Amino acid sequence: MKRGFYTIMAAQFFSSLADNALFIAAVELLKSEKAPTWQAAALVPMFALFYVVLAPFVGAFADAMPKGRVMFVSNAIKVVGCLAMLFGMHPLLAYAIVGLGAAAYSPAKYGILTELLPASQLVKANGWIEGLTIASIILGILLGGQLVGTAVASKLLALDFPIFDSGIDTAPEAAIFLLIFLYAVAAWFNTRIPHTEVEMRPIPKNPLELVPDFWTCNSRLWHDKLGQISLATTTLFWGVSGNLRYIILAWSAAALGYSTTQASTLTGVVALGTAIGAIAASVYMKLDRATSVMPMGIAMGVLVIAMNFIDNVWVAAPFLIVLGALGGFLVVPMNALLQHRGHNLMGAGRSIAVQNFNEQACILGLGAFYSLSAGLGMSSFGAITAFGVVVAGVMWIIQRWHKSNCIKHKDEVDHLLAIARQDNPHG
Repeated sequence: MKRGFYTIMAAQFFSSLADNALFIAAVELLKSEKAPTWQAAALVPMFALFYVVLAPFVGAFADAMPKGRVMFVSNAIKVVGCLAMLFGMHPLLAYAIVGLGAAAYSPAKYGILTELLPASQLVKANGWIEGLTIASIILGILLGGQLVGTAVASKLLALDFPIFDSGIDTAPEAAIFLLIFLYAVAAWFNTRIPHTEVEMRPIPKNPLELVPDFWTCNSRLWHDKLGQISLATTTLFWGVSGNLRYIILAWSAAALGYSTTQASTLTGVVALGTAIGAIAASVYMKLDRATSVMPMGIAMGVLVIAMNFIDNVWVAAPFLIVLGALGGFLVVPMNALLQHRGHNLMGAGRSIAVQNFNEQACILGLGAFYSLSAGLGMSSFGAITAFGVVVAGVMWIIQRWHKSNCIKHKDEVDHLLAIARQDNPHG
């Protein structure tokens, strides 16, 4: 791997670490304000909001200037969201601002991989990026859980700043203030990311011109016989995975009687399993065999339903590791295949923006459904069952879709697989 790849990994680690710790802090902040339960569940779709709304623009923004600069600006926006939360803006609105920064960050984060590395290293690079991201999710969730816990929070709140009153009086506020410094570390690494030789694509004078261009790119990926399958799979995976993060918090409270700090450890356990699966996929999977992992998505849905029958933490922990590992092994090769097809069809930044739009729209839709269900009194067990049925059922449909493509469009699918095999001769 090129040296710049490790700088990208470091920047991604600290930014993702802060993102995930902030989610736990925001959940606890809403609890401390005695907000309705549905508002905590709504944090997930609020984070996804700007991914969907600004999808036509962020990809072009990422392609118009050096990716490191885009990532730096994105982390600055996240800091603004944290400050807004501390200065009294409603946590849902402030968290949406953080989501705006994340929406701008993602096309640059993944797009620079296709600029910096050859196609033969994309699966391996994705495995390491996803593995490191999952590690940051584990540590971020654990960090957030500890920061809002009594032991650490009492020490943070006991700190006395001379001259001025910080106005930070609760554990979640202290946690959010501390996380601003993590975003600053990520921003510093962003300034060290090397410029690539890829030509920048200027944003048109009228940004609205990007809308038809985005929908053309979206349509192009959905009509590509490999792009549509990988896009459908990753869209479903992230739609469910994004909401499962909160659902596990709710399930832990209902099934095990866990507090936010305790429940955060089980969310981290799922992430640990995903990291194991992601790294395994980066070692054993080849780009042209990415579609062979789809049965794991069906198995993942079945396991989600089976969570309803677990009420013992010693059973839950290994079970959640297996659940996460299936997801990690599923998403890494599919993500790499999607990046490969997108890069060939329209350029890195635009293809990642299309991917984010579809995935975050799924997160937004499923999150809105869960929030509405919580508002109407649906239990976490019922939500888990619904999610499991959706995962298994839709993955089965996607698998049938791919088999139909292989029969009806055999020459086209074989040609696209040959391109992937040629670009990735050593796996």
